Amino acid sequence: MNTVLAVITATLTGAVITAVLGFAVIPWLHKLKFGQTILTEDGPTWHKKKQGTPTMGGIMFIAGTVLAVAITLATDKILGGSIIGAGGQFNTSELKAKFWAGLIMALSFGFIGFVDDYIKVVKKRNLGLTIKQKTAAQMLVCVAYLLSIWLGRSHDTAMFIPFAGKIDFGFSWWIIGIIIMYGAINAVNFTDGIDGLCTSVTLTFTIAMAAIAALRGLFGFTMLSAALGGACIGFLVWNRNPAKVFMGDTGSLFLGGMVIALAYAIDCPLILVLTGLIYVIEGASDVIQIGYFKITHGKRIFKMAPIHHHFELSGWGEKKIVAVFSIINAIGGALAFILMKFGGFAG
Repeated sequence: MNTVLAVITATLTGAVITAVLGFAVIPWLHKLKFGQTILTEDGPTWHKKKQGTPTMGGIMFIAGTVLAVAITLATDKILGGSIIGAGGQFNTSELKAKFWAGLIMALSFGFIGFVDDYIKVVKKRNLGLTIKQKTAAQMLVCVAYLLSIWLGRSHDTAMFIPFAGKIDFGFSWWIIGIIIMYGAINAVNFTDGIDGLCTSVTLTFTIAMAAIAALRGLFGFTMLSAALGGACIGFLVWNRNPAKVFMGDTGSLFLGGMVIALAYAIDCPLILVLTGLIYVIEGASDVIQIGYFKITHGKRIFKMAPIHHHFELSGWGEKKIVAVFSIINAIGGALAFILMKFGGFAG
């Protein structure tokens, strides 16, 4: 199957399936009374008007992504292609293992988010899973995913660093991996705070990762990025301001998992610093706010964290925040592409 055709198929399929699902899923969530509970400490007071908006809508783009991948791969097979093929220094078996392990990992994180959302909206326990429960579950998935990569690569613990090539990190590969995965998952989750923000930022992320994967001929992951990007486009039909549905932790944790899977697919997880620039800023703002608050016994750097709430309280509208943050992340993605292209990644 022609690579361009595969990318177009994955993008359109993901977008259409996700958008169409909204007509069935959103009324269903309304019927089940799966509405979002807005806590005053989670955002500006005017967010209270969003109380009752259906949550757990992430199941729409999860289904859209998975079905887009399945349909594209089935079409590719019928046409006699093998889009999940070798590229550069990667072998086919390693690529296939990474592809499916990454998708399963993202679905596992999505399931953790689903359980958290279910407890919130059905069991009426506002905080969902406890921090310890959520952390333990996330750590389990992190270790399982890293183990699958390690075994699939014959115990290789190297990562690609632009202009330095592949560097063997030894045992620290595991430590770095857990930090990156846990940080990325929760940073993406922090970004989901206003209508369309996390979805739009993730869309710019997928464009950058699709281009970077294509540099090395890793077209299976270009297709995977396209499927996720298409699903984000379809979800924005319903999630843009004013949102008709929220993704919930079901969606944000799945997106975090996909972000990680795509970064590890190219053996350069550190590229997330640029392709996921807004995730980094959002996560860092929350950590800085909490740390400064504790050190100064009550003082704050930002009016509210994560940082998108700071700009809300400074008078920015949600649409402006989404536009500016998406542009910033797109710039980060463009810089990442340039860095990878001239830093020795292009085979």
